This record gives sequence, structure tokens and C-alpha cells, in this order.
Amino acid sequence: MTSFTRAELESFRDAEVPDLLPGPGDPALRLLFVGINPGLWTAATSTHFAHPGNRFYPALLRAGILDSPVDPASGMVDADRDRLRSAGIGITNVVRRATAKASELDPEELRTGGAELAALVRRTRPTVVAIAGITAYRTAFGHPKAVMGRQPDGIGGPFDGSELWVVPNPSGLNAHETVETLAAAYAEPARAAGVLETGVL
Repeated sequence: MTSFTRAELESFRDAEVPDLLPGPGDPALRLLFVGINPGLWTAATSTHFAHPGNRFYPALLRAGILDSPVDPASGMVDADRDRLRSAGIGITNVVRRATAKASELDPEELRTGGAELAALVRRTRPTVVAIAGITAYRTAFGHPKAVMGRQPDGIGGPFDGSELWVVPNPSGLNAHETVETLAAAYAEPARAAGVLETGVL
């Protein structure tokens, strides 16, 4: 596994990580996972959800959304990205700039990022959008009482035409969740998007 010094990671503060989206010839985007913003390890490896303590890819594997492991901490290889794109899966963030912790983002930054995300969704038209982080979702979209799961304003709201889900944040700092509980939560929007068969998990 790749490792970085604190100084090396700090050099990636405010960097941006390219979205993982379908290119020419790829299947249509069916499921768009949305993180809060890139961490420094993600920025250093140009790989979403890359911190070694993050449970995102293990949860996707456990849910059956992925059929082979991804080692994001060393940086995705092209074959990893191709597997996700070929399954109709994309990854982006609410806020594009990298920070050490999501708590460094202020509410205005989250609201601005929410508007930019809505514009991206309108352009790419995924079947389902799954935002990983309830607190960030509440702030970014002005729904302070929103709860996890499928959001009733997904169709006809800012994501007109796409079904909207909020799922748990896979960060290792989210001690309430395990790989098993994350897998169960991620399987629901994956089934809704048609990237996972009903009855899997």
C-alpha cells in the first residue's frame, strides 16, 4: 500500500479530483455515488474514497456491486475505473476541493457545491444519485430534517428525473457503521438503479 507523510498529504490541500463518469462508448450512467469532498489521501492518489480506513469499496464488494476488490489506497488502476464505468457507476463529490476533514467545509461552500452537483446530475442524467453523508446533504440542499434512505423530493426537485438516496458516509470516522451495514445501505440504491439484482445480499 502506498504511504504518505503528513507534509506530503498537506501539499494536496484544496486540490481537486476528477469525477469518475462514463466516457464515449461507455454504458449510460445508472448509479452516481456522491462523497462530501475529497480527503487529502484521495487527492494524493486521484482516487475517490481512497483513505485506508474508508469502507466504501469493501462495502461495494460485500453488497455485490463490485465483483472483485479495489485497493484505492494505492490509487485505482485504469482497469478498476473501467469496471465501474462498464457497470454504469460514477463517483463525484458535493464539494470539489480536498480537505483533511469534511468538517472544514462551511455551510455556504456546501450549498454552492449542492447547486453544482444538481447541474452535473441534470447533464449526466443518472438513474439514481446516492449521496454518502446525511449531515452534508441536509446543509447542501436545505433539508434539515432529512433522514437516510430514498428522498421524496428526488424527482421534480434539484435532481429532476433522477431518484435520490442518502446513504451513510463510509469514512472510518463514522463509527456507527460497519462494512456489513454500509453494504446493506448501498445495495438499496444499487437495486433501484438496476446495477444489482433484487435479492442480492
